[in-house]
Parts: sequence; C-alpha cells; structure tokens
Amino acid sequence: MHATHDEPAQWSSPLRPLEPQHPVPNLPEQVTYDRPASALLTGVVRRSADPTISIVMPARNEARNLEIVLPELPQVDQLVLVDGHSVDDTVAVAKRIRPDITLVQQTRNGKGNALACGFAAAKGDIIVTLDADGSANPAEIPAFVEALVSGADFAKGTRFHRRAGSADITRLRRAGNACLRGVANFALRTRFSDLCYGYNALWRDIIPLLQLPPIDNVATGNRVQWGDGFEIETLITCRVVTVGLATTEIPSRERSRIVGETQLRTFSDGARVLRTITTEWHRSMHEMKAVRKGRHCLPSGLIGVATLGEASLCGPETGPEAGGTR
Repeated sequence: MHATHDEPAQWSSPLRPLEPQHPVPNLPEQVTYDRPASALLTGVVRRSADPTISIVMPARNEARNLEIVLPELPQVDQLVLVDGHSVDDTVAVAKRIRPDITLVQQTRNGKGNALACGFAAAKGDIIVTLDADGSANPAEIPAFVEALVSGADFAKGTRFHRRAGSADITRLRRAGNACLRGVANFALRTRFSDLCYGYNALWRDIIPLLQLPPIDNVATGNRVQWGDGFEIETLITCRVVTVGLATTEIPSRERSRIVGETQLRTFSDGARVLRTITTEWHRSMHEMKAVRKGRHCLPSGLIGVATLGEASLCGPETGPEAGGTR
C-alpha cells in the first residue's frame, strides 16, 4: 500500500492521419492476432483517423483513491465513472475533482455489469477501461490508442511482457492467471501473455459483437450473474477472438493499489473465469459448425451499424449463445 503515485500522466496525442485499416504493428515480443473474419467489420466500418476517446472507470468505495487517480487522468473527450453502489464519498469526490465527469449508477452488482453500463454511456470512438484503485498508469493510454488507430479492433494490456510488470499481483494470483491463461490459449488457439487484466481499449463500434449481458436485466438476489463479475475481461477477450477481430497486446506496468483491499476473490472469481473459458469454447465450436453448414450469424445489435454482404441474422433456434461471425 502506498499513498501517492509519483509518475504524473504525460499526455500527448499519438493520433496521426492513417488509413483506417493499416495492419497492426507487431512490436518486439508482442503478439498480434488478426483473423480473416476481421474483414467482415473492417470492410464496412469507416473509422476516424482522429478519434474521440472515452475513459470508462468502474468504482466502488474508491473515494480516497479517486483523490489521487482523477487528477492524473488526461483531458480526454469523456470520462465515465460507473459507481457500484458506493457507501463512501466516491460520487461526491468525483464531482468535485472532475465537474465534467459522466456519472453512471450500475444496474446490478459486479465489475462486468459496471463496464457494460459504462460502455452504454460512452460516446467516444475509442473506449479505454481502467480501474479506479490507481493500479493503471494513465501515461500508457497513448500506446493503447496508437494500436487501435493503426488497425487493431481491441488492444489488450499485458503485465507479462519483458517491458511490463506488476507491483500488485500476488504469487497465488499470478499462478492462477498462468493456469487460466494456458487453458484459454489452448481452447482459443491463441498465445496471450495475460488474461485477467482490466487495462484495455477498444473501438466502440465492436461492442454489439461482444453480446455482453443486457444492462436492463433485473438482478435476482445478491448473487452476481454470470458475465457481471471479474470474469468480464476474459469474456471480452474470448468473444473478440471468436468473432475474429484484430487484437494486439500492449505492455503495461501495473502499480500497487493506493488505498484499501482488492474486491477480487482468488478462488471464486478464478472459478468464474474458468467457467467463462469453457462456455466460450463450446460457443465457438457451435459457431464453427454453423459456418461449415453455410450459416453466418450477425448479432442483432449490429443491424444499422454494418451490412455484411450475404450475412444474415441467426434465428431463435441458435440459442442465446449465438452472437458472432467467423
């Protein structure tokens, strides 16, 4: 635990006029995934070379941390803070430090629901997600934005790169991450170096493809619904890969939480992540069979955003897990 961060955010826009669909730059020891299905989006969606940026930050009882974190943030186009039913002064502190902030109350419990609510409120072309505990360094935001402007659909932070690291992760969580990462890489045929990190960035136009749990679903009891918890980063990663979007990893140095204790529960949340991997693996197998039969599924949320040639909507017979095009 420490009281402050001595690395102020240095913000200089990395944006420059580029063709929207340049190949993703493959930095040294950086893994880039660009599956053929990505062309389904990149062929029809026109993206700005000078995109607007929204930061989405979930927060629950983080008033003391926000005193330090919010002044570090760059002046982007929109800052969205999603309050997780805090009982401290989280909302008051946010309003005082950043009067321009967009405040959102999450509809259920859990980080996954908070991010989904933040995505719904975000207006920027690019969304950057980072935690309110001070572990994410805002000075790294330009690297994420640069990767997206250069051609990636999703830029995933990694703490396990030679130019990255973590001052926050415990040995137990590191081991758990490694095991879950191995299972995910085997199931998805990928080579991700980090699986459960909350520092990521994505183009807002891919959100319909992710098919996240609807934010207006009514919560049942106090139990966190599947997709609403800390498994959200894994869920997003799996669906980005399954759909076939261009993905790249960005080295990141995770800092220690400033004040308080993490709300992550190693074993129970690890079990939720494992369930997510197995569920998404079965989902991808179902979609591969559909493709072999000549059926191409387009999420209903994408209608009006893009038209994918001969692609058509899946009917009800595909079940609730349908939601991607390969």
